[in-house]
Amino acid sequence: MCSDAAAEGYTAWMNSPTVSWKRAFRSLYYQDAPEPDDPRLTRGKLALLVIDVQNVYLSRKDPSQLSSSERATYDAWTPFHERMSQTVIPTIQRLQTRFRHDGHEILYARIACQTRNGRDRSLSQRLPGWNNLLLPKDEWESQIRHRSPPKGTRSSSPRPPTAHSQALTCD
Repeated sequence: MCSDAAAEGYTAWMNSPTVSWKRAFRSLYYQDAPEPDDPRLTRGKLALLVIDVQNVYLSRKDPSQLSSSERATYDAWTPFHERMSQTVIPTIQRLQTRFRHDGHEILYARIACQTRNGRDRSLSQRLPGWNNLLLPKDEWESQIRHRSPPKGTRSSSPRPPTAHSQALTCD
């Protein structure tokens, strides 16, 4: 654990305009690790992976219909929703357009259970106060949000919450 002063210094360092992308968003755990090599991006060997951009995380209730405690939670999540709608979703859409134009695959991973009652969920997905997610694969909540229609064939296979690499939807 680092002290408040150390954390403040680290935060100031992270916000410095001279910090490279290789260190800009590192965890404190890795602040002293060597910088990674520059990536080698080769046409025909690239894919865009979009993870967990699902309706359940991006939908919002009408704030005028919320109790005061629900409204406090709503307000606490507002910066997240603003960043998603103003930065993340438009960036994903631009990347999708570019990747399709360049002939690269686009993969989508989402949290979803195969059964309607969620008996196939991981233990962390069943714990109240942790995630307590029940997202059957065919329900609206588990679907990928703002997904521009794929070109060509696609396959869909929702993944359990701990297996990003096991199930993907491909453009």
